[in-house]
Amino acid sequence: MFVDNINPVLLQLGPFGIRYYGLVYAIGFLTTYFVLKNAIKKGRLRLKEEQLDVFFIWLVAGVIVGARVFEVLFFSFNYYYANPPAIFMIWNGGLSFHGGLVGAVVVSLIFCRKYRVQFYDLADLTVIPLSFFLFLGRVANFTNSEIYGKIANPNSTPWCVVFAKVDSYCRHPAQLYEGLSNLFTMFVLISYRAWEKKRRKERKERVKGRVFWLFVFLYGLLRFFIDFYREDVLYFGLSMGQWLSLIMVIAGTAFLLRLRKNSKINK
Repeated sequence: MFVDNINPVLLQLGPFGIRYYGLVYAIGFLTTYFVLKNAIKKGRLRLKEEQLDVFFIWLVAGVIVGARVFEVLFFSFNYYYANPPAIFMIWNGGLSFHGGLVGAVVVSLIFCRKYRVQFYDLADLTVIPLSFFLFLGRVANFTNSEIYGKIANPNSTPWCVVFAKVDSYCRHPAQLYEGLSNLFTMFVLISYRAWEKKRRKERKERVKGRVFWLFVFLYGLLRFFIDFYREDVLYFGLSMGQWLSLIMVIAGTAFLLRLRKNSKINK
């Protein structure tokens, strides 16, 4: 049994504090930026570097706004309704992944249409570093003592955690469960990209969008089952995160089947 009383502030500089949560977002965005910049240099992404800078301004805004809107409307409406100023305190946590994904997709589609870039060229490259960023994000949730799991029996679940800032119960570290699932997703996507590269050597064309929709499917599927261990409000037997994850599973399945069908037609 582990007692989580970790200070969520990594470094305090007078009135300003560097929190693990904010640091994770900074690392995630910077990593994605350099992945795309490297793809441009290698000719895998038809985009100018100055256009990449514009895209990232849009992306950061889309992710943060989308993530916060979903958190306020779908996950913690009563809290933010009673505390409106807290809506803008994003450094305290409270950003919905589902909303962040929707925000990222919306601004990416607008950007791609404006600059005549193929959406899947961006999306397929982005989801692998995104998976690692999501792993780090759940570790940051752990340090914040948020998104904690249901009460567990220390005898049958010796790895359960007491979140001292919450209560004295030993709980499932649901944040770490999901973090590990995101690492698993990242390795699956990397393996698939390696298989794709091998197919290209055999002169078989890459199917654009498959990596992106595989990520959507895997994240939704794994998140759906892991959320059974989370301490969440239920709506018709499932949490809001599970309902949104089901939508991801359905969308991911539908688009993967559509891409498979189209690839067979084009052979």
